[in-house]
Amino acid sequence: MTRAPVLSFDASVVMITGASKGIGLACALAFARAGATVAGISRSQANLDTARAALRAEGLDMHAIATDLTDEAAALAAVQRVEDEIGPLSVLVNSAGAARRYAPEQLGGAAFRQAMDAKYFSYMHVLDAVARRMAGRKRGSIVNVIGQGGKSPGSFHIAGGAANAALMLATVGYARAYAAAGVRFNAINPGLTRTGRVEEGLAVAAQSSGQSPEQVLAQQVADIPMGRLAEPDEIANVAMFLASDLASYVSGAVIPMDGCAAPFI
Repeated sequence: MTRAPVLSFDASVVMITGASKGIGLACALAFARAGATVAGISRSQANLDTARAALRAEGLDMHAIATDLTDEAAALAAVQRVEDEIGPLSVLVNSAGAARRYAPEQLGGAAFRQAMDAKYFSYMHVLDAVARRMAGRKRGSIVNVIGQGGKSPGSFHIAGGAANAALMLATVGYARAYAAAGVRFNAINPGLTRTGRVEEGLAVAAQSSGQSPEQVLAQQVADIPMGRLAEPDEIANVAMFLASDLASYVSGAVIPMDGCAAPFI
């Protein structure tokens, strides 16, 4: 019987986009605790400084690189900088960018372009560049933290849900294309998670419904069989598993993490 490997990222370079807060920050903390050298990407240097302070409070650290990943040239430069200054990437966790919520009457070309730039292209600009480098080394793991809105349509998340659906297809397509090259691609679809992004969605829904954000949240939580929101750490734990050698035969998977709100068979 093959002996199960230990979940450790010693000597691994892990790049995390959206690392300054929310799920991305939770991933940065989790991988650093497991021994990884973490490179954190975010648009805001101030937010990255705050995130580094959170890691340093635990005796950890991360390399912080402020980059707008919607800019393809800037994204490519960030990937090259990580590999030149820190080392070859073992893992990429994409958690950057959030499409705005729009009421249906607010939708139009600009809304869909914003969603694709913020969510889809901010992932793909990095993913493609990293995948090619990993393929040259015949090893690597990429985890896309996407969102259940790509499978469970919501009236206020149509543009963002479309971007999420495109990312799911891209994740599985890349997994098939790069399987023989030793690069694995997987995705996580969180449902409601306790981050600042929840507040934006609640505000839009509340404005359209005439309810308070607290009332909207209570209704949404009531539809979750587990009866609560996910915590960012819970998403990070699954990202670590998918990135690790424990998941060495898992690729092209899209994992729902929504408290069983919309189970799929």
